[in-house]
Amino acid sequence: LDFPEEEDWILYGPYSDKSLIRNKLIYELSNQMGMYASRTQFIELSINSDYKGLYVFMEKLKRDKNRINISKLKETDLDENSISGGYIIKIDKSDMEDGSYTDYNSFKSNYDVFGNKNGDKLIFFNYEYPKPSDIHSDQKNYIQNYFHEFEDALSSNNFVDPNAGYRKYINEESFIDFFILNELANNVDGYRLSTYLYKDRDEKMNIGPIWDFNLSFGNADYCGGERYDVWCYKFNERCLGDFWNVPFWWDRLLEDESFVTKLKTRWNDLRTNILSNENIISMVNEKYSLLKNETNVADNNFNKWKIFGIYIWPNSFIGNNYFEEIEFLKNWIINRTAWLDESINSL
Repeated sequence: LDFPEEEDWILYGPYSDKSLIRNKLIYELSNQMGMYASRTQFIELSINSDYKGLYVFMEKLKRDKNRINISKLKETDLDENSISGGYIIKIDKSDMEDGSYTDYNSFKSNYDVFGNKNGDKLIFFNYEYPKPSDIHSDQKNYIQNYFHEFEDALSSNNFVDPNAGYRKYINEESFIDFFILNELANNVDGYRLSTYLYKDRDEKMNIGPIWDFNLSFGNADYCGGERYDVWCYKFNERCLGDFWNVPFWWDRLLEDESFVTKLKTRWNDLRTNILSNENIISMVNEKYSLLKNETNVADNNFNKWKIFGIYIWPNSFIGNNYFEEIEFLKNWIINRTAWLDESINSL
């Protein structure tokens, strides 16, 4: 498939995403923007001659020179310089079999989802790289302290200070692009699940790559996931009863006039090319044409999985055929970008 050599791969079956393309579309947009996302390829899967339908072959997110390109961190890297990276931290459900968060696999924010010190609803951060079994206790302390100092700076009165404020700790541009991609898709899991952050040696922290957008672009019937006219980052206001919530970071960042100005500039620039309706809809049409007209892949898949006209959790729209599913997606995108044009420029 002409992908860079590696040993860890994912076969993703877009079962509840009847457009079949949501993850592939947003990953390709991310890559076009210069923000790495998993390389993907449509494939048809058969196991022992048993046809399984369309899958997406994709890169597993991990530390690698062609994926999340950060320094290798050995358990013996404990001096002041080498202990600074690289790390991958994930805001997500626990990887433990019992779903628990413990000191072994995670650490907690000192701030609740409203930005209050030691409140009730705290965010958990999972050790992704090095794995919990490989990370030294000193390295745990280092990355915990880094996060705590970042959040302290972000919540402080001088949080916009270029030297003492939050910019000391994060790559602002990565947060802007991450925000744009999650808002473009109104990813109902955005910011609170499948959210990766990485810190390289002697570098600031970045957010990304994006991951797991099957419940985006209107394909979720809960907590506003179906709507094109709401802020994704305001999930907590619509659905605070959920266990997994959005960190206070985004509300706070949008209180910074400089951050907002850069966000507006980046959004408006992208709307002239990569995130123009013309480009996004063209990408959707190309994928539809490939799967429906140039090949029989879509027909083969939906002959195997007869799910048109049937609710598959958490569908907000139930099309009767593939064309209707794609038309819903395109119309939703056009409505969403129009709403974001007005809403981002009104921040």
